[in-house]
Amino acid sequence: MSIPKEPRQLMINLMYLVLTALLALNVSAEVMNAFFDLDKSMKVSNDLTKQGVESTKKGIQPLLEKKPKLQAPLNNGIDAVNKEVNEFVAFVETIKDGLIDGSGNKDGTHNDEDYIKGDRKNKPKGKKNKDVTSKMLVLGYPGQGKEPQGPIIAEKFKALKGKLIEIYSNTISNEDVMTEGKLKAEEVAERIKDIESSLPLTIESDEEIQAKSKDGKAKSWSEYKFKQMPLAAVLPVLTKLQTDARNSEATLVNKMAELVGGREIKLNKFFPVINAKKGYVIKGEKFEATVQIGAYSSEFGKNSSISVNGKSVNLVDGVGKFTETANTTGKRKLKLKSNVTNPITGEKYASDSEFEYEVGVRSATVSADKMNVFYIGVDNPVSVTVAGASSNEVKASGTGCNLRKNGKGGYIATATTPGKATINVSGGGLPNTPFNFRVKRIPDPMARLSKSNGGAMGNGEFKAQGGVGAFLDNFDFEATCKIQGYNLTYVAKRQDPVESNNGGARYNAKSKRLVNQAKPGDIYYFDNVKAKCPGDKAGRKINSMVFKIK
Repeated sequence: MSIPKEPRQLMINLMYLVLTALLALNVSAEVMNAFFDLDKSMKVSNDLTKQGVESTKKGIQPLLEKKPKLQAPLNNGIDAVNKEVNEFVAFVETIKDGLIDGSGNKDGTHNDEDYIKGDRKNKPKGKKNKDVTSKMLVLGYPGQGKEPQGPIIAEKFKALKGKLIEIYSNTISNEDVMTEGKLKAEEVAERIKDIESSLPLTIESDEEIQAKSKDGKAKSWSEYKFKQMPLAAVLPVLTKLQTDARNSEATLVNKMAELVGGREIKLNKFFPVINAKKGYVIKGEKFEATVQIGAYSSEFGKNSSISVNGKSVNLVDGVGKFTETANTTGKRKLKLKSNVTNPITGEKYASDSEFEYEVGVRSATVSADKMNVFYIGVDNPVSVTVAGASSNEVKASGTGCNLRKNGKGGYIATATTPGKATINVSGGGLPNTPFNFRVKRIPDPMARLSKSNGGAMGNGEFKAQGGVGAFLDNFDFEATCKIQGYNLTYVAKRQDPVESNNGGARYNAKSKRLVNQAKPGDIYYFDNVKAKCPGDKAGRKINSMVFKIK
């Protein structure tokens, strides 16, 4: 991808990088608002770009009247560019309307004009809806015969570039244009080549997408951009495509205007632009943004000034850096004022705008990796993360449990007493924050012979057992409970019971002798079964078993 030559296009690309970074964050309410703010900013920019194109066409008409041979080819070329871009922008707008309606705005309460003006009540419903974006743009609705729109958007976007280049090529290659503009064939070819490389109408290739994917798997452009993405994140992506189309339109119209002496055009639309690295920062961090004059010629930067909340910003070619430390939480408004002098006409212009960002505090997450409790006698893996902070900055300690690092970026918690344990987390800008967990004993194991805990058992299978086992079924931790002892009672048909007090899991000599006497119809009772699990100070009584020999 080529680096844009115009500050305006560079600003739009930087804004898009902000969106890409936001997609990697945990999508909180503040981040959702940041998506909408970004989308709103690009919509405003698109409207201004469109107005600028209209002003450019209007501004060159007096010049074209003096050069009638250029009038038809240039106006036709500009109209053709307008038509192609307007059709693409309108198509994307129908997709956005469909997404908004599909996520819950069928009552028509969403007002795009109020939304652009900043009315938060008119933001689309279902802003976290991922289902409608995935189905409409990636998967389609096979049962309804509706194909996914993502691939169609990509094809139209790529086709738009070819159409615009063809229009520009036909216009600049026109015999009258070349004659009046004193252009040679070599210069025409060079201008076309320059346009081909400068238009921001590119879609990432499959190889580029695979390289960017965290899992390294091959994905289509629409799957990479839209699958399982919330509506709030998808809308700015679609608006970015419209922005690229509008910027391409402005580039081509300006290039064609140059052929008739475009430097004589009277520009009257100037606006300050702030491009923040992020619209939500952590307390103690620095808020950083690029501020610049929105204009269609870099020469305006030499005759321009801009201030933020009354503080002048040093500009280089119309671009400057503004920084301030976020010392308080909440919303922060920046008031921008710009003053521009047209280097050609000497006319002066003044304008202002506002930018809003939010300052918050770091949040932390502590989770037990296997279950929502700590169990006594086993290692309980714990994950501790603080948003926006590296693991080296985070400090964690335990109350009611012992907490140690496991060497893999996580922690191990061990506890000895039932009740409650607390993990205290701080660092990376986060004040000391407690997270509470319940502490329990390991659940009772199940006493079994082989795979059975009672009922009928074959004579041969019963005699083959060497003793009683204790099993922790459906327990996620590596733990082994041991049988401490039990009472075995043998009841043969029409005979008195015979009892053996067995210590440990395996049969002692008397118990083994009673087991070897088993024959169909005999009954064996295993009572007062006791087991000891990790963390137990004494054995615990578990289930009894009764087996009838068949």
